[in-house]
Amino acid sequence: MKKLGFIGAGNMAEALAHGLIAHKVFKPAEIIVSDVAPERRRKLARALKVATTDDNAEVVREAAAIVLAVKPQTIDAVMDELAAQTRKAPKESKLFISIAAGVTIARLTNRLGPRARVIRVMPNAPAMVGEGMAAMVRARGASAGDEAFALRIFRAVGDAVALKDEKLLDVVTALSGSGPAYVYLFAKAMADAAVSEGLPRELALRMTLKTIRGAEHLMRESRREAADLIAAVASPGGTVEAALRGVAEHGLSDIVAAALRAASDRSRELGRGID
Repeated sequence: MKKLGFIGAGNMAEALAHGLIAHKVFKPAEIIVSDVAPERRRKLARALKVATTDDNAEVVREAAAIVLAVKPQTIDAVMDELAAQTRKAPKESKLFISIAAGVTIARLTNRLGPRARVIRVMPNAPAMVGEGMAAMVRARGASAGDEAFALRIFRAVGDAVALKDEKLLDVVTALSGSGPAYVYLFAKAMADAAVSEGLPRELALRMTLKTIRGAEHLMRESRREAADLIAAVASPGGTVEAALRGVAEHGLSDIVAAALRAASDRSRELGRGID
């Protein structure tokens, strides 16, 4: 019996499997992965030495816990396939951990059947470099031990928290799930602006990334409020004050708020099965 199975071998599944093996949470022999794409199966088998298959039912038979790492648009068909497999062993209870954005616990439990223990998780892309942030909510049928198991998985590639209110996962999706894209956009805008002022692009990007990393580190280590850190670098009549005045005039805070609302709304749509 494998300890963990993945249905779907995309980037997030690969990142999780790699982190779990690298941190010695699981051995390669304790993991099985299914995917429809032969090239993805070959890549994971070669790189991580895990078992792979094109048969989702085999993962359910072989693994005690299964991570559903498929797109929201295809998850219903996958769950129906898995439910057919679990019905063949009605006394066996499996733990299903879903990372499909927007797919609610009710939708998961209705499809997977009453004996499935379900945890819904929202991870993010920096898990691929060991700096992920995930939040999760467990269904009524899942135990505290199941939750601890899921936290252990996602903490192998960053940090993870457990929440009580599933409704919060929509804003989590908008904040940490979609958030890396906002940072990439901001970094691109900074670098592009510096290039327009005469800096070589390679240097502009290098300085942008180091500035973002340094600011994040200082904010985290100092534990000071963002407003206090802004005040500390915004000398009266200086360059930062001039920059912040321009930012305020263009309504950056309103733009960010609108982005999070749009992402939250889309997460709720996905939960209702709206393509």
